[in-house]
Amino acid sequence: MLYYLLDWLRETYDPVGFGVFQYLTFRSVLAAIFSLLLSLLVGKKIILFLKKKLIGEQIRSEGPQSHKPKAGTPTMGGIILIIAIVIPTLLWADIQNAYIVVILTATLWMGIVGFTDDYIKVFLKNKDGLKAKFKLMGQILLGLIVGVVMVTHPDFRSSKIRIRSDNTIKPNLYLKKIGFQKNDKLIKVDGEDFHAEKYIQSKQNFIFWEYTLERNNGQSIPILKTISVPTEERARTAAELFGSKDETFMTETSVPFFKNFSFNYTYFAFWENEPGWGTKIIYILVAIFIITAVSNGANITDGLDGLAAGVTAIVTVILGIFAYCSGNAVIASYLNIAFIPQSGELLVFTAAMIGACVGFLWYNAYPAQIFMGDTGSLALGSAVAVLALMVKKELLLPLICGVYFVENLSVMLQVAYFKYTKKKYGVGKRILKMSPLHHHFELEGMHESKIVTRFWIITIILGILTFATLKLR
Repeated sequence: MLYYLLDWLRETYDPVGFGVFQYLTFRSVLAAIFSLLLSLLVGKKIILFLKKKLIGEQIRSEGPQSHKPKAGTPTMGGIILIIAIVIPTLLWADIQNAYIVVILTATLWMGIVGFTDDYIKVFLKNKDGLKAKFKLMGQILLGLIVGVVMVTHPDFRSSKIRIRSDNTIKPNLYLKKIGFQKNDKLIKVDGEDFHAEKYIQSKQNFIFWEYTLERNNGQSIPILKTISVPTEERARTAAELFGSKDETFMTETSVPFFKNFSFNYTYFAFWENEPGWGTKIIYILVAIFIITAVSNGANITDGLDGLAAGVTAIVTVILGIFAYCSGNAVIASYLNIAFIPQSGELLVFTAAMIGACVGFLWYNAYPAQIFMGDTGSLALGSAVAVLALMVKKELLLPLICGVYFVENLSVMLQVAYFKYTKKKYGVGKRILKMSPLHHHFELEGMHESKIVTRFWIITIILGILTFATLKLR
C-alpha cells in the first residue's frame, strides 16, 4: 500500500524523483528486495519459535537412510514464504487489479489448506495429516473460484495484436469515436487516425500510449499521446478496445510451436454456435485440473533440501517474464502472443515470490534448518498454476514445470505398476527404487545436493526451451 501513499505524495506535493514509483519494473524490484529481506528476518524468528515449541518433521521409516538425521527439523516454513510474498505484494502492487486479487487469494487459500495438513501432522501427532479427500476438495474449490472469476470478471480479457512496420495496428483494434476523461476534460478520439499501441496500468487508472498519424507536408508522422481512463470506465473501455469478453480471454490459449494457431476451448462445446456457458464450464474444469495437478506436483517435489524452493523460483522467473510480455502490447505483438491488459501487474507478485523463494533457500538449502511443509508447497504450486492460466501458458506447463510434471508422473506410474503387478502376479513390483523420482536417485547413491542442483539446471534448460518455442514455430 506504499504504492498508493507514494503516489498520493507525488500528486499532492510533486517531490523530485517520486515519479519512478509509477514504473512497474521499479516496483517489482522493490517487491523482490522487500520479500528477500523479509524472509531472512522473519525466517530466523520463526525457526527459533518452532524449535522452542519442538515442532519438527516426522521422517518416514521407509525413506532413504540419509534422511534419518533430519528428524525433528522444524517444518511449516511455508509461513515464511507466504508472509514474504503477500506483504511486499500488498505494499507495491495495485491491489485493485483483479489479477493481483485472484493470485493472492489462490496463494492464501492453498496456504491455509497446507497449514491445516501440517498442523494435524505436527501438533496432533497424526503422521497422515489432512485426509486426501479434504485436500483435494480444497484444490477443486479453489479451481472453481478461479475459473468462475476468470470467465465472468470483465478485467480478464485478451486480444491478438498485430503492429505493422509503420507502428499502427490492424483494423481489428481500430477504434471508433470514443470519449475519454483526462484532467476533467473530455477528449474525443477520431477512429480515422487513432491506433492503440500500448496498454499499461498506472495507479487507479489505465493509460493508453497511442500513435496518431498526423500529416506534415504530405507525410504521416507518428505522434505519441497518453490518455488516462478512470477506474469506473475500465469495463466499457476494455470492451471497446478488445472486444467482448467471451470472445477474447476465455476461449483461446497459446499453442507451442504454432505461429498462427491458438487452441480454442469452444472446440469441446461443439453444440454451441458461439461461446456460451458450455465453453465457460469447460474452461472452469480446465482451471480445476491445472490447479490440482500443479499444486500436487509442487507438493511432491518438496522432498529434498532446497529442491521445491529453487525449482519454483526458476519457474516463477519464466512466468513473470511472460506476464510482463503479455501485458505490453508492443512486446506481445512482436512475440505474436496474446496481449492481456493488466496482466503486467503480476510482475510485482512474481518478483515477491522469487524473493521469498531465494530468501527461504537461505535456511532451506542443505542441510536444511527448516522445511516448507505443505503450507509452502501447496501455496507455491497453486500460485504457479494460476499464473500460467492468467498469461495463457497452460499448455506450456509440462515444459515450464517439467520437474513438477516428472515427479508427479513418477508417483503415478509407480503406484499404477505396483497395483497392476500385484493383481496379476500376486506380488507388487516397482519401476523405481522409490518414488518420487528424487528419492530413486538418492537410493542409487547420489547425494541430495547434487540431485537438487541438477534439477535446478534441468528447470533452467526447460525455461530456455520454453522461450525458444516463441520463435520455433
